[in-house]
Amino acid sequence: MEEAVSGPGRAARRGGPRQRRTSVVGVIGELLITAGVIVLLYVVWQLWVGDLIYGAERNATGTELSQEWQDEWAAENPDAAATPEPEPAAAPVTAPPPVLPEPADTEKFGVMHIPRFGSDYAVPMAGGVTRSGTLDPIGIGHYPGTRMPGEPGNFAVAAHRTTWGKPFNRIADLRIGDAIVVETEEGWYTYRFRTLEYVTPNEVEVLLPVPQAMDVPAGTAYITMTSCSPMYSLAERIVAYGVFESFTPRSAGEPASLQAVA
Repeated sequence: MEEAVSGPGRAARRGGPRQRRTSVVGVIGELLITAGVIVLLYVVWQLWVGDLIYGAERNATGTELSQEWQDEWAAENPDAAATPEPEPAAAPVTAPPPVLPEPADTEKFGVMHIPRFGSDYAVPMAGGVTRSGTLDPIGIGHYPGTRMPGEPGNFAVAAHRTTWGKPFNRIADLRIGDAIVVETEEGWYTYRFRTLEYVTPNEVEVLLPVPQAMDVPAGTAYITMTSCSPMYSLAERIVAYGVFESFTPRSAGEPASLQAVA
């Protein structure tokens, strides 16, 4: 009996490996999955990891600016700097607050401290409220045309509530009487938180010399802090108001208002 002979083609058809045919749909699917993973990683970075890094950078920059002002003051006042710093006073130091000139766009002029947000909270403040110039790279922006710290009228500022270090992320956690301290080269301006309000983006009356009061002359110094609400949305604005309490010159040392809160 003759042995059957199988050609190479027949063997391949019976038992050889089959080559996978790549389809256009499969390639597109894999690309979409890869793109989705990249987008997810970006969101995680932007909303969580990046915020931690940016927030730490903002606080570090603010702390460095505070130290720079203190070192400059000590160099100009060696006798006063050589004496031990006094303990924080129980009551605010009363002194006429110096009025600073309005800063140019992106010009740093202050550091905001809010004990309710932590002892390491020290966010730089600069002129202007554009995202590209001030809010994203620096932190807290001053609305042009509004008053300066300690000046009668409305000292209005803005910052992100999410992303880019989110300086005003915990703005809704403020409690009545909480200290909002603005440090400048001259010293510390202490405001006390009073109330929160939610408004639509076009309600610019919050920036009036007396917030929400048309044609009313200002006899008191206010601070108005604005940010987006709800989180991750531009639908509304959350607004925190405070009233000026006192100014503490650098020569008097840090005010008691900077002490941590329970």
